[in-house]
Amino acid sequence: MIVVLVLAVLAALAVLVLGHWYVWRRLVRDTTRGPGPARRAGTVVFVAGPLLMITALVAERSGAPFWLQRTLAWPGFLWMALALYLLLAVVAGEAVRPLLRRFPARRAAPGATPVPAPQTVPAQGPPPGAPEPPREPEPVAEPERAAPTPSRRLFVSRVVGGAAAAAAVGTVGQGTYGVLRGPRVKRVTVPLARLPRAAHGFRIAVVSDIHLGPVLGRSFAQRVVDTVNATQPDLIAVVGDLVDGSVKDLGPAAAPLAGLTARHGAYFVTGNHEYFSGAEQWVAEVRTLGLHPLENARTELPHFDLAGVNDLQGESEGQGPDFGRALGDRDRARACVLLAHQPVQIHEAVRYGVDLQLSGHTHGGQLWPGNLIAAAANPTVAGLERYGDTQLYVSRGAGAWGPPTRVGAPSDVTVVELASTHA
Repeated sequence: MIVVLVLAVLAALAVLVLGHWYVWRRLVRDTTRGPGPARRAGTVVFVAGPLLMITALVAERSGAPFWLQRTLAWPGFLWMALALYLLLAVVAGEAVRPLLRRFPARRAAPGATPVPAPQTVPAQGPPPGAPEPPREPEPVAEPERAAPTPSRRLFVSRVVGGAAAAAAVGTVGQGTYGVLRGPRVKRVTVPLARLPRAAHGFRIAVVSDIHLGPVLGRSFAQRVVDTVNATQPDLIAVVGDLVDGSVKDLGPAAAPLAGLTARHGAYFVTGNHEYFSGAEQWVAEVRTLGLHPLENARTELPHFDLAGVNDLQGESEGQGPDFGRALGDRDRARACVLLAHQPVQIHEAVRYGVDLQLSGHTHGGQLWPGNLIAAAANPTVAGLERYGDTQLYVSRGAGAWGPPTRVGAPSDVTVVELASTHA
């Protein structure tokens, strides 16, 4: 197992080094005339960026002092996103290079009249018999110096490289702004066959993947709380990955969650990142904030059952999901809504006759084309799908992990409105 892990780490580092070398070659080496200040500065950026990225990841996972995590997080995680889109933009630029190289270097302006060459008039000599005047020395013409112009290859490299850098910076900038401004509200109606008419229109605000940590802190948590409360839900479901860090470091950042308000309360289940951050302490902390943890447990609401199971990551601590404990003895004549962080838990939900599972975890891919990777590992990446008699809704999440950036997967808080088929 250790050998496999070491080989995986070495392979990841090789990919990281080769990817950065390729982008450096296109954006720095190919766009500069030779060794000089510009090339040295570009090289420093492409060495410091990945080093900051790796140290930011290590600092977060190793529990380094929080001030150090915050110092490294912004430049390190933003470089992670920027490096991805620089690579994609440079690869896309390879298709443009041959076209630019074939484009004529210079064309005469339409309608331009060619300038005639200067005429040379032969000099008249002295009349016959007259003494020949002394000849003045002829001035030596200085050779014309053409203005230095970049070669065709250098010109193409600068055009393509500049466009790639601008596209990457713009993409990351817009994606980061989208996260920092806070999630938008999405509304989905889900019909449930066993839901009684009296519960028709019951609204559940689904919040997942807030990821409070070195980058997203207290002010972001307050924006999420304000967004949720503005929907005036009947119930709030926080379905995991609330934090990336300890209660000691992030307790103040999570404090605004005490302001969540709903008629039937707010409930919480663990995500995989809680088990990287001290799950037991966080379960106790959210309880003091007024949320109700559902640790493989169920509560009977007036018109349906609400259940929750621990995340799969909890198995490493002997606290994994226990569907039998949460659902085994329930009345199957009643509708049941299950909170489970990971979409892959849907298969057990189907076996236990759950009507609706609410999940997160995928971030919708967060950074395109990450959705393709997420689709390979999850039955549903985002949105509502049916599995047998069970429906699964996956939220893209309110925050972001790693880079505070989303591209092609905007953050959301989803209001799921339950509909009775008997209404």
